[in-house]
Amino acid sequence: MYKDEPEQRNFSGRNAEDVYSKPVRAGKRTYFFDVKTTKDNSDYFLTITESKRRTEMDGSFSFDKHKIFLYKEDFDKFIEGLDEVVRYMKENLLKDVPYHTPSADEDAPAGEQDVF
Repeated sequence: MYKDEPEQRNFSGRNAEDVYSKPVRAGKRTYFFDVKTTKDNSDYFLTITESKRRTEMDGSFSFDKHKIFLYKEDFDKFIEGLDEVVRYMKENLLKDVPYHTPSADEDAPAGEQDVF
């Protein structure tokens, strides 16, 4: 369902509610940012899913998933709150952790630019 090259995706065989997906792999977790349509295709919303692989006692794997739904009327407040919290952490709690923010003219791959 997910590939790193959005222009090569074929959505024709997928659920009509799925519009665009972007997985972000981060250690043992994967975050999925999925744009979906409402059932009547009149509007769009974003789901953010955290998925973490877990090893069961018998050696098999399962996934713990947590999902939030983000609606267009909440985008600005969500981004503002997330930005504030991340900035606070970087400036006050994680001062020794180096962060790289590419300049506008740098050719960083999409999705790897620090927007905060």
